[in-house]
Amino acid sequence: MGIFDGMMNNASEVDAKKVEQELSDLLASSEEVEHAYKLVRDLFVFTNKRLILVDKQGVTGKKTEYHSIPYQNIAHFSVETAGTFDLDAELKIWVSGSSTPIEKTFNKQLNIYKVQAVLAEYVC
Repeated sequence: MGIFDGMMNNASEVDAKKVEQELSDLLASSEEVEHAYKLVRDLFVFTNKRLILVDKQGVTGKKTEYHSIPYQNIAHFSVETAGTFDLDAELKIWVSGSSTPIEKTFNKQLNIYKVQAVLAEYVC
């Protein structure tokens, strides 16, 4: 991922095993990271049990918020693919009890269909 992608809030796929090692203290004993996407410093992590949003905060990124969303709490989601002039794809996730979706932007190099397929596998 280039610096320009980071400034434009684009995401790229990262190695799931490395993320699993980084989040080892956070994961349940039978939980495994299956897919992970990096958005500047933040992570969008799919495990076999839940979706984890990792939000690095502050200048140094030492303060971190971990937002855990069980798949059964995802009410619905939408995907907007990249177009000719709009180079970004978007994923929106609505969580039960919230009217505002969680929105993530992915660059054109990332297959947004793969991301939504992972989500669909657990939500549907």
